[in-house]
Amino acid sequence: MKPLNPLVIAGQELLPVIEGGKGVAISTGQTSGAWAAAGGIGTFSAVNADSFDASGCAIPQRYHGRTRRDRHEELLKYAIEGGITQARIAHETRSGNGRLHMNILWEMAGAERVMHGVLEKCKGLIQGVTCGAGMPYKLAEIAAQYGVHYYPIVSSGRAFRALWKRAYHKCSELLGGVVYEDPWLAGGHNGLSNSEDPKRPEDPYPRVAALRAVMNESGLQQTPIIMAGGVWWLNEWEHWLDNPEIGPIAFQFGTRPLLTQESPISEGWKKRLLNLKPGDVHLHRFSPTGFYSSAVHNAYLDELEHRSERQIAFSAEPLGAHDTALSVGARKKDVYVTAADKTRAEAWIAQGFTDTMKTPDSTLIYVTPPKAEEIRKDQIDCMGCLSACGFSNWSQNEEGTTGRKADPRSFCIQKTLQNIAHDGSVESELMFAGHNAYRFGQDPWYRGGFVPTVKQLVERIATGW
Repeated sequence: MKPLNPLVIAGQELLPVIEGGKGVAISTGQTSGAWAAAGGIGTFSAVNADSFDASGCAIPQRYHGRTRRDRHEELLKYAIEGGITQARIAHETRSGNGRLHMNILWEMAGAERVMHGVLEKCKGLIQGVTCGAGMPYKLAEIAAQYGVHYYPIVSSGRAFRALWKRAYHKCSELLGGVVYEDPWLAGGHNGLSNSEDPKRPEDPYPRVAALRAVMNESGLQQTPIIMAGGVWWLNEWEHWLDNPEIGPIAFQFGTRPLLTQESPISEGWKKRLLNLKPGDVHLHRFSPTGFYSSAVHNAYLDELEHRSERQIAFSAEPLGAHDTALSVGARKKDVYVTAADKTRAEAWIAQGFTDTMKTPDSTLIYVTPPKAEEIRKDQIDCMGCLSACGFSNWSQNEEGTTGRKADPRSFCIQKTLQNIAHDGSVESELMFAGHNAYRFGQDPWYRGGFVPTVKQLVERIATGW
């Protein structure tokens, strides 16, 4: 393999390998600090990160406010305190080596407030902010206030062009790099557009070359692109190195750092990663953000899929083929469905899925009474963790609502990600992962259940294997 030469990123020569940020207590100060100490760029997540009590135990994020708005304020307080805590841990751990970035989800609740809150208290500790899942137009403006570099996460040259023309051209000197996150291969939330087919993955090379062309038009020939999603062995990307069509290139690793000694995920999660097979990670659209996302197919995802399969369209009055009365709800009110759908509904009821829940799309889903009770409780307990939530209909706007009905086909993302991050079952919670996660079981380096330190992983990556 060609030598993996250091790259000047944000004014410093560094190994061009970057830890990808994973939210809700997964990319921590410990993991990011260790990555930076090994000579790369470590990334801690400021998406509802953990704070600790005097005994060093994670403080549970519990909510006591009576209204969603009250609980939303509690959540932002947790997020800012957690981000500050993790930044300080990472700074101490890196011992002056590498660089430290903070990762923010633009569609998280109060993203701007969290950035200000953390950066204000961590001056000199954080060198960059990465941000995706949406169009973070204000990222450059906020980064400039604190003198840190910014790294937008995009999935196309078109998206970057929009960001550049609207905002980033005003602060080009602090644009440290552009993260291209492959929408078919990356874990977590993915930036698939309506014109792209989730079942037809595209080769990232022409997409990244197109991104480089857009950047070159704007005079950004020396600004690195950071390839994220699907990166495992760098020798598979050798043709990208020293390639004028790609330009300065660095590589981001999100899934591989999960399986390290410093990684905070549970032993059950680590064991599950070692036993994944090709195809075990699914691209789905159940997230309350409205984005596609990639997660391990387990009992949690299976239940969401079956919940949506038990779905029929209805109308309030007889309309066309919807001419068959069906009694629903506690009051047994009639709605109108097709004769075939009434037969399907009766079969689901016979199987124990006796409760109906209306969706925003004039459909009914059939669930068990305990599941219906769980969904309603989660919707009522909403703490406003997203800028807009399809599951609960929360929005951080003045009205506090998206204006749509809450969607029972989705789930409380804060609840499940907090659970799995704090030793929840890997079968009964959402487990984000990149589509290459099955390679843990195929890579001979992990044979016998070997779990490296972050330092060992970074050194291994640098060899190309």
